[in-house]
Amino acid sequence: MTSPSTRAVVPPNFDWDGFGFDTRQVHAGEVPDRNTGLRVPPIALSAGYVFDEFDDQVDRFAGRSVDPIYSRQGNPTNAVAEDRLASLEGGTSAVTVSSGQAAISSALFAIAQQGDHIVSTASIYGGTRILFGRSFRRFGIDVDYVWDADSDEAWERAIRPNTKAIYTETIPNPRNDITDLRRIAKIAARHHLPLVVDNTVGTPALIRPFEHGADIVVHSTTKFLTGHGAAIGGAIVDGGRFDWEAAERAGRSYPLITASPRPGLGSLLERFGPCAYARTVREQVVNDIGPSLSPINGFLLHQGMETLSLRMERHVASSARIAAWLESQPEVVAVDYAGLPSSPLHAIAERDYPAGTGSVFALTVRGGIDGARAFVNHLSVFSRMTGIGDTRSMVIHPLTSTHATFAPEISERLGVTPGLLRLSVGLETVDDLIADLRRGLDAV
Repeated sequence: MTSPSTRAVVPPNFDWDGFGFDTRQVHAGEVPDRNTGLRVPPIALSAGYVFDEFDDQVDRFAGRSVDPIYSRQGNPTNAVAEDRLASLEGGTSAVTVSSGQAAISSALFAIAQQGDHIVSTASIYGGTRILFGRSFRRFGIDVDYVWDADSDEAWERAIRPNTKAIYTETIPNPRNDITDLRRIAKIAARHHLPLVVDNTVGTPALIRPFEHGADIVVHSTTKFLTGHGAAIGGAIVDGGRFDWEAAERAGRSYPLITASPRPGLGSLLERFGPCAYARTVREQVVNDIGPSLSPINGFLLHQGMETLSLRMERHVASSARIAAWLESQPEVVAVDYAGLPSSPLHAIAERDYPAGTGSVFALTVRGGIDGARAFVNHLSVFSRMTGIGDTRSMVIHPLTSTHATFAPEISERLGVTPGLLRLSVGLETVDDLIADLRRGLDAV
């Protein structure tokens, strides 16, 4: 006869707080399907959701229930990716959207409106600067840039009474000129401003901005998080620690978060506490504008995150070796990679990026644009294409692509010169990549 102890079954674990990063990237957010027992969360291809009864519909539309109404606000497949990313970044909640640009826009539209102002570090992705200078300006939101992020005076000159956020990137694209997040976080806190950080190139496998004082993290999940270049997506993660009420007392208004959306209903801050900002993004930005993520792409995202730390180890190891090799080649004028001991940013890299400074960096070849053209045209393993964070290695010439619309003096000040090329190092055999780069340099 079987004893009761041998018949007992330990239930599966669904609360992954306190578990290691590698465990959480595989399990966080997943609950086996109760109807079929599917271990891998299925793709929920449904536009809407059935209401239990009349008053359930009333409660959902009145904001008294957080159950979904329509897949524009949320989807069970995407929820797995959201919960997983929030766990990996150390945030309270996350919202997935249709692209990285949608993530940046949604994150900032939740806290800034017409007549408001944002301050950003100068070295950020070219597409983000275009977004700020074109669409944000058209919507009445001004963005100013701090060129010397180590200067308190520069920050003080840039921040205004109507400033609503500070924006930066952990590892700026294309030059790997990493940001001293701790320093910027202190400035943001002193001025009662949320610090919004794009961690696309860093990923939570290399750096978790909340641990350095950030308040909001955004991602283009198209890149390293999904990892295979097959699906576009974006995400916003709420750190849950910014004091919105204290900011308002200091004269910075965030009405979507702190004001009641309708009579008889408390503010999102009152109802959702440390998840209030993420709820604001979901209910009052993504719901209204509609940049929802396809559940197919949400599925590819949470699948991609399962191997994030393993892929990033390979990305970084290959990049460090390639950057050191490039630095010694006579055809190369400069290599912008903070992981190199010769980099002026190496001390910050060692302090804040012990696992490496990613796999997106720049080299400058001799011969200006003609040298760059010869180099690119003689590569056969590196793909000539836009994009980063793929399993495949990629190369692009920023001055004639991502920065093509910039005024010459701006590009020059950003260090985007005619001979500069951006590499995104993939997962191929590193010796094959070096041999390919050698062919390109021979053409130079």
